[in-house]
Amino acid sequence: MDAGAGARKERPKPREPAARLEKAKQRSAQQELKQRQRAEIYALNRVMTELEQQQFDSFCKQMQGSGE
Repeated sequence: MDAGAGARKERPKPREPAARLEKAKQRSAQQELKQRQRAEIYALNRVMTELEQQQFDSFCKQMQGSGE
């Protein structure tokens, strides 16, 4: 066994504050983007549901009118 092999361990360099801050900004921006996309998807889903309901109502009226 080599006696000096276990005595010296290389520790990873501590991150610089600027790098840590940049990483936090990137994470925050990514989170905001996801929230905005989710809100847009929900809004689009609501609009599509309303449109589908309007088309269904129109179809029902047409079917009632032709059945008389």
